Amino acid sequence: MEGIEQWKSEAEQRIQQGIEYVLQIPAIQQGIEYASQIPAVQKGIEYGRQIPPVQLYSAAAVRPKSNTIVLSGLSGSGKTILFYQLRDGSSHQGTVTSMEPNEGTFILHSEAGKERKVKPVHIVDVPGHPRLLPKLDEFLPEAAGIVFVVDALEFLPNLRGVSEYLYDILTKASVVKKKVPVLICCNKTEKVTAHTKDFICKQLEKEIDKLRTSRSAVSDADVANDHTLGTPGKTFSFSQCTNKVSVGEASGLTSKIADVEQFIRDNVKP
Repeated sequence: MEGIEQWKSEAEQRIQQGIEYVLQIPAIQQGIEYASQIPAVQKGIEYGRQIPPVQLYSAAAVRPKSNTIVLSGLSGSGKTILFYQLRDGSSHQGTVTSMEPNEGTFILHSEAGKERKVKPVHIVDVPGHPRLLPKLDEFLPEAAGIVFVVDALEFLPNLRGVSEYLYDILTKASVVKKKVPVLICCNKTEKVTAHTKDFICKQLEKEIDKLRTSRSAVSDADVANDHTLGTPGKTFSFSQCTNKVSVGEASGLTSKIADVEQFIRDNVKP
């Protein structure tokens, strides 16, 4: 209880100091002077004075839980097809290449018309073209979960690029600090020559382990990553990440996206 009281006291002092500083700004003083002459504002001011500072501080600190799911991965992995499957159940034949983020807030197609209450999901499909990867940073801070889409058919030729992209995501400060869960979604599994999710997971762990070693040898000034991965002295595995990393399968062309939908519902609660 003593710690709580001390926190309240410090919070009150900081709020008061902030208010005093703002009130010294001439433009603010003029605005207050003008607004205070309005009857409705006068009532609001009187009401606000009755609210304890700590209560105001607590109310300002509370943020609603995010409902944003980010679809990421290299270009051609099938992110955009998954986006449309989640939104309206449509199937796009061939490759759908997007150069701008697809973004929408909607109830998942599989849940449309159900009687139970469901929460709309804000889904962002971030283009995988190398020049557009910085756009990912715009959406990660608000992400409740990340679906990292991998082409299970053309996995080995793209292993290095896929691993580097996933490494960059897993070391972002916005992902590590908030422990944003990640689903590695092995897409295009309808093809008989597609690799299994277990094979893809093991290969990614091996490649990321190599990346971790090579990047740790580079001076801090040259490394753009915010955090290091894994446990020093041990072979890397996804279980060592501070956030939960799971692996699932999907087929955008045949509407088999149950693993993706389950991941979304696990992280965006009604």
